[in-house]
Amino acid sequence: MKFRSPVPVVALVVGVGFVAGCSGGGGESATAAPATVAQTSQALPTTTAVAPAPAPVDACATFVGGLTERQRLAQLLTVGVTGTADAVDIMAREQVGGIFVGSWTDTSTLGNREVPQIAAASAVPPMVTIDEEGGRVSRVEDLLGTDPSARETAQTMSVDETYQMALERGRGLKDLGVTVDFAPVVDVSSQPDDSVIGDRSYSDDPAEVVAYAGAYANGLRDAGIEPVIKHFPGHGSGSGDSHTGAVTTPPLDQLMQTDLIPFAQLSPTGVGVMVGHLDVPGLTQPGEPASISPAAMSLLRDGVGYGAAPFTGPIFTDDLSGMAAITDRLGIVAAVEAALVAGADVALWLTTDDVPQVLDNLEDAVASGRLSGEQVDRSAATVARFKRAC
Repeated sequence: MKFRSPVPVVALVVGVGFVAGCSGGGGESATAAPATVAQTSQALPTTTAVAPAPAPVDACATFVGGLTERQRLAQLLTVGVTGTADAVDIMAREQVGGIFVGSWTDTSTLGNREVPQIAAASAVPPMVTIDEEGGRVSRVEDLLGTDPSARETAQTMSVDETYQMALERGRGLKDLGVTVDFAPVVDVSSQPDDSVIGDRSYSDDPAEVVAYAGAYANGLRDAGIEPVIKHFPGHGSGSGDSHTGAVTTPPLDQLMQTDLIPFAQLSPTGVGVMVGHLDVPGLTQPGEPASISPAAMSLLRDGVGYGAAPFTGPIFTDDLSGMAAITDRLGIVAAVEAALVAGADVALWLTTDDVPQVLDNLEDAVASGRLSGEQVDRSAATVARFKRAC
């Protein structure tokens, strides 16, 4: 039997009621159409339901789930050490997430390749962090030689040469046992060379900072060193030195035009970010520098407020124990809690002495609800991912 005009099969299936209720022409009977439609429907392939794919397993969340609460909290701490014995002791007792090699650290820890002893003292090997910027901020000059400051680099070298320099420096650091470098500085500044930022800044042009700092970060990363850019949201035009007292930056809307540009462009590239002890009009509350400010942490993490992508890497504080911009306001126990509650993933300070007291307080903070256990788990997973422990 033929229909008067071609009608798509799909239309017939959908419109069964309509066809059956109409009188056909050219000798077609009204009762013939339903049978034909039924036969056509039976000829269509059947659809088999497909079970949804299982949710991907987050290896780092699983890893963190195997730690005790105190171990998870300890992963959020990075502390300065005097040498190998001090580092081994704190790792064996508290298994902190990272150690910091400072100017006061016995050079034999790196020079004699003693970092494996430190890693062996803990079930979770620590980050081995350092301030190695080149110029006047160098902790391995005696071991690896000198590198120029950021400003001199931008004035005398190409971006490609900067990458190669960082690659070589990174390989040297890796050989010594370092895993994380608190560099490059991405502050936008025209301050005199010897001021707090000064020649640590590549330029007062944000685009030039992005180009050179990005090349330096890539060189470190390709050498196996994790870079941490600093000092969010921008120290380059600050009112002073946070080592010696409170520092106020220009208002947030002004920072968005210059200082925040390098962070917006470089934060999605796999780096960590260090937040400074900076009072920022329009962002932080009075007496609450960015390093302990929920608003500053949210600005960085969400990205929306300054035109950046959401930041998924670790947020480090600047030193919480040796800089007057924070110590004039809070002791180390309160400062660590405030930083983590605000949204930092890693609290950094200069000695191992207060680690047990800090952890005791953090356990109480979780128990009382001052610090979210879910936030601790997320931060511990972020740290584990950054140091490639999972």
